Amino acid sequence: MSRRAAPSSKKTHTMQISTPRLWQRYLPLVIVFAVLVLLMPRTAKFNYDYKKGTPWPYETLISQFDFPILKTEEQIQEEREHAGTIIVPYYKYSEEVVSNVVKTVQSLDLGSHNNLRPTVVTRLGDIYSKGVISDARVKLDRGSAEISTELISVQKDKRAHQYPRSEVYKVSEARDQLVAMVAKTYPSVNLDSLFRRTGVYSAIVPNLIFDKTMTELTHAGSSDYISPTLGYVKADEKIVSRGEIVTSEIAQILDSYKEEYNKVYGYSGPRVLLYLGNLLLALALVVILYLVVYFTNSLVFQDRKRYYYLLTIFLLVSAITFICEKTVPHLKYVIPYPVFALYLLAFFRKRLVMPFYMVLLLPLLIFCGNGMELFVMYLVAGTVTLETFGYFSKGWRQFLNAAIIFGVEALIFLAFRLIDVGSNSAWWMDVILIFIGSVATVALYPLIYLFEKIFNLVSVTRLIELADTSNPLLQELSAKAPGTFQHSLQVMNMVDAVGRATDANVQLLRAAALYHDLGKMQNPMCFVENQSAIPEAASYHQGKSYKESAIDIIRHVDDGLALAEENRIPGEIQAFIRTHHGTSPAGYFLNKYLNEGGDPTDVAEFYYHGQKPTTKEEVILMVCDSIEAASRTLKDFSTESCDRFVEGIVAGKEKAGQLEDADITIHDLNLMKRMLKTYLQQIYHGRVSYPKRRG
Repeated sequence: MSRRAAPSSKKTHTMQISTPRLWQRYLPLVIVFAVLVLLMPRTAKFNYDYKKGTPWPYETLISQFDFPILKTEEQIQEEREHAGTIIVPYYKYSEEVVSNVVKTVQSLDLGSHNNLRPTVVTRLGDIYSKGVISDARVKLDRGSAEISTELISVQKDKRAHQYPRSEVYKVSEARDQLVAMVAKTYPSVNLDSLFRRTGVYSAIVPNLIFDKTMTELTHAGSSDYISPTLGYVKADEKIVSRGEIVTSEIAQILDSYKEEYNKVYGYSGPRVLLYLGNLLLALALVVILYLVVYFTNSLVFQDRKRYYYLLTIFLLVSAITFICEKTVPHLKYVIPYPVFALYLLAFFRKRLVMPFYMVLLLPLLIFCGNGMELFVMYLVAGTVTLETFGYFSKGWRQFLNAAIIFGVEALIFLAFRLIDVGSNSAWWMDVILIFIGSVATVALYPLIYLFEKIFNLVSVTRLIELADTSNPLLQELSAKAPGTFQHSLQVMNMVDAVGRATDANVQLLRAAALYHDLGKMQNPMCFVENQSAIPEAASYHQGKSYKESAIDIIRHVDDGLALAEENRIPGEIQAFIRTHHGTSPAGYFLNKYLNEGGDPTDVAEFYYHGQKPTTKEEVILMVCDSIEAASRTLKDFSTESCDRFVEGIVAGKEKAGQLEDADITIHDLNLMKRMLKTYLQQIYHGRVSYPKRRG
């Protein structure tokens, strides 16, 4: 509630103070924007959504490049299990055999067809380059497994590779293939008869030699040779037509095309359009981030520590999402995104936390292929976590919270599996990753104390610890200044009620109320509330001048700040010690001084040299402190009396200019006054007088 200033002074004030504040608000956003632009993808994104059993709604999709059809985890697992019962025969490639065959054929007399010899030798070379095996079925000493008829392992140049059996020839197949190949050049020659008569067929022998020992040795590790691909799709080949039902086979091809597209396929359009799109997306994220803070709690812009903390958390989540998508996309199920909701809840109220958490998850939609699934899953889990954490935030109960997070995420994940959204990977593996991520929420929550230290913030947990009346500093206050301690307890109850009514930070108010008069324990006899508990305190001010008494009274603010600093009380609490009297006077002694002829121009030492409240919470504590102390002098607690009393206290603060710098609305002031009037009547309500028993 700022007092009006003259137009000229207002203009000067704006130029000198508002401009730096604008820089403090917008420069960090520019930095966030720049980082987001760097994180934005540099390649085109696969922008087709599809699911099995529904028609393909887009134009006919033609492959723009060659790509392998990737097997699903189920298919690979099935082949791996099958591989344990199938023995893949092991062959060694013999270059010597090929050389001997060529020499033998070159020495054969083909009679009148000797002109065919170069062609025969060349075609034999083509056949042997693929390999020739014996027609006889290979046998092993063991009979527990079946020898594969579809796969063989071939060792060539000291390296072994698996090939389909169909890619090599048996001896009989090699003979037929030789006839077919040579016949293309000499169709009129009876090649089969010629080759039999001249010994060409006899010269063809296997160059892939079966190795029984290596076959048995490699069988144990045969599952390691499972091919991850099912086949290939060539460039310009049709994948799916418009309106065609997406079957399981088509979905598998689309999944493979999508993975290859996102991995290696670059942007084919003008690069400037790609960069422009990235700039616009980054700008949209920053604008949404700004508007969420602006409409939920614009005071955050004035608190640089909390403002920078919000932006840091946003960038941290964005970077983690980007890095995970680029390196190990599957591990996005392990990232405990709900813990970031708790990182926000530790320092902000839910009205800001919930919308800002939604903004934190937006990079999932931009960076991740299955971003919609992840966004919904973590949004629901984070929302539930914000509600359950208050009940399960201590000790072993944190694991109950982790169990709830896991249950929620698993349900959303399975819901997407039922409608067939996302990858074809084995779902149980993803559920295990989700479980690990849920437990990581508990493991990573203690990082809040690191953030608290780095940004010099005070978490809700820390405020609750400070408000525990069993802590040593408050126990010392209770022992040295019992009246002050009881006054602080009453103020705490009062600010709690007012804080809830005005949507203020209740935990901060409760802690501040307990420590606002901390300095009084340095000189407890100086204060009237301690005089009944400390008899010698009643004579403390006798013999002192009004000015000396006022100085002793006022000193409790400086003493409180010194004690708070010594005991490492957070700066947020120290602000209440500094502002709970503002710059008002020690009224009792000032009035005494003036009424008895004191010099009105020599009253500076009667005034507190603190600071005026600037936040709603500081105003609430100042008013409640005054009302609790002054209410002890009231005799009448009727509705009219309480109304006049509260209105008079608040009006006095306003008239003295104590509220002129505070960010509090008239509506909040009215709520505060209404609650205080009700509170006083409830505390000081009348009671029934019990009659005495006669006789």
